Amino acid sequence: QMQLVESGGGLVQAGGSLRLSCAASGTTFSYYIMGWFRQAPGKEREFVATINRIGSRIYYADSVKGRFTISRDNAKNTVYLQMNSLKPEDTAVYSCAADRYSSGTSTHPEAYNYWGQGTQVTVSS
Repeated sequence: QMQLVESGGGLVQAGGSLRLSCAASGTTFSYYIMGWFRQAPGKEREFVATINRIGSRIYYADSVKGRFTISRDNAKNTVYLQMNSLKPEDTAVYSCAADRYSSGTSTHPEAYNYWGQGTQVTVSS
């Protein structure tokens, strides 16, 4: 059983930056593909970014490409999401997730086995 705890959310002005962290515990972190998803009020959960087990393959949603950076530190059991040039439309609850069984990277939430509780990111205009 894996536990995931996000941190780093908050309120920021448009154009600002935030760095989200997701700390994993309970099992071997490096066995898992990691992903970030977000959900805004009244909207479906949306894929943001994913990183493979060793950090050599990364994939982003078009809406965040060039502004967000996903990374992981397997020694610290943590995945990060650096968010720059934030826009009001980035406002959402951001959740990290872990996928044990896919290969490469994974963009589909159904593939993920464990989820964090989420952290709120609010971008003001």
